[in-house]
Amino acid sequence: MNKKYMQEAVRISIRMMRRGIGGPFGAVVVKNGKIVGRGCNQVTSTNDPTAHAEVVAIRDACKRLKTFQLDDCELYTSCEPCPMCLSAIYWARLKKVYYGNTRKDAAEIEFDDDFIYTEVALPITERSIPMKQLLRKEALLAFKEWQSKADKIRY
Repeated sequence: MNKKYMQEAVRISIRMMRRGIGGPFGAVVVKNGKIVGRGCNQVTSTNDPTAHAEVVAIRDACKRLKTFQLDDCELYTSCEPCPMCLSAIYWARLKKVYYGNTRKDAAEIEFDDDFIYTEVALPITERSIPMKQLLRKEALLAFKEWQSKADKIRY
C-alpha cells in the first residue's frame, strides 16, 4: 500500500470534476511501483454510462501494457467500486484494490448504487428491467464453434 497512489486518484477526481469531465471519481492502476493506468469519471462528457474512473483506468492500463489481464497490478480508487466496476476489477484480475470513500459516502451525494446490488441478487424474472430469452438455439452456435476453435485465446 502506498498513500501517494491514493493521493493521485483523489487528485484526478477533483481536477477532472472541476474541469467538467464527470463526477468526482478518480482511479489509478499500479504495477511494480509505477502508475500504468489513470482514469476519471467521464460519463457525462462522453455520454458513456460505462466510463467510470475504474473502468477508464483499467482500459488505459490494459492498452499501455498490451494485455487484458492485470493480475500483477493494484487499483487505487477514490471511492468504493460500484457493481459494474467491481465486475470489471474481477474480469481484469487485479490483485488488490484500495479505495477512499465508501459507497455510503457516494449515496449521500446522490450516487447510490444499492439498487443495482439488489437487482443482481434477484432472479431474472423479478428484476425491474424485463429480460426474456430469445433464439437460444441460434446463439448456441457461436458457443459450440468457440469450444472447437483451435486458436482461441482463453480469458
